[in-house]
Amino acid sequence: MLSRRHIRVKVMQVLYAFDGTESDDFSKDQKFLLYSIDNMYSLYLMLLSLMVEVNKRSKSQLETIQKKHLATQEEKNPNKKLINNQVLQLIANNEALKIAFANNNINNWQLDNEYVDVIYKAIIASDLYKEYMQTKTSTFKEDRDFIVDVFKEIIAPNEKLYDYIEDKNLTWLDDLPTVNTAILKLLRKIKESSDERFLTPKLYKDIEDKEYAIKLFKKTLLNQTKLGEEITAKTKNWDTERIASIDLVLLKMAICELKEFPSIPTKVTINEYLEISKEYSTPKSSIFINGILDKLLKEYQADGKLNKVGRGLM
Repeated sequence: MLSRRHIRVKVMQVLYAFDGTESDDFSKDQKFLLYSIDNMYSLYLMLLSLMVEVNKRSKSQLETIQKKHLATQEEKNPNKKLINNQVLQLIANNEALKIAFANNNINNWQLDNEYVDVIYKAIIASDLYKEYMQTKTSTFKEDRDFIVDVFKEIIAPNEKLYDYIEDKNLTWLDDLPTVNTAILKLLRKIKESSDERFLTPKLYKDIEDKEYAIKLFKKTLLNQTKLGEEITAKTKNWDTERIASIDLVLLKMAICELKEFPSIPTKVTINEYLEISKEYSTPKSSIFINGILDKLLKEYQADGKLNKVGRGLM
């Protein structure tokens, strides 16, 4: 679920906030880095649990209508298509997911149930819902397509939900696009026969990704003076006070990655940090960073300082 780019962003954020030198104890900062990454999974679970609660809200609303003293025939025999949606039922009845909810203390919507109402009302007011409810039965594919569209068009872009997520955890705002994309991919691929563990994917692709996060953080921090000197040598005509702080962090990380990670192609490293700079720094940052890294890369190649392994890594 977690991409290398998002790992780089997480490391960048912690390094940017670090207030100390390479000789200081940074164990708390490393712990926060790993906590911040792990907390992405709580956001993922929270959004899936929201869908479960919306389904419950739909059922309770229907039961309330049926109990009306002067209920119409339609209200006595309502369309239960949303309640019986096969994808929502798979999510609600997934035992592995229930255990994950419990282990991660996912109880947000019991405490803040007004947001369940917000999403539920947005769904039933939508054209998606009106079209979906034109029939009383559906195939698994139709149920899946409906839930994918609901998540993509109603849940993910909801501004009130966005504000709620921002208030709960500031780092979640950067995580939200990655988590939303992961959920959409799972929803598009879910099948009637999907394994119980399908909805509880691993946060890291493999152990190497977690090791990469720790190594990139530590190596950049422990060598920040030397890395800073390399940048200064290539920016003699620049007013250092005018160089964005985030650009310096990204340059240090990129240089560290070029020199300390032999299995990562140089093109991948440079492209990744340019893309991150476009999103998190100034409009001209990517041009500046690209210029510095291009000079350093040519110098490393000429001096034989790059220790890349495998074909096409240079």
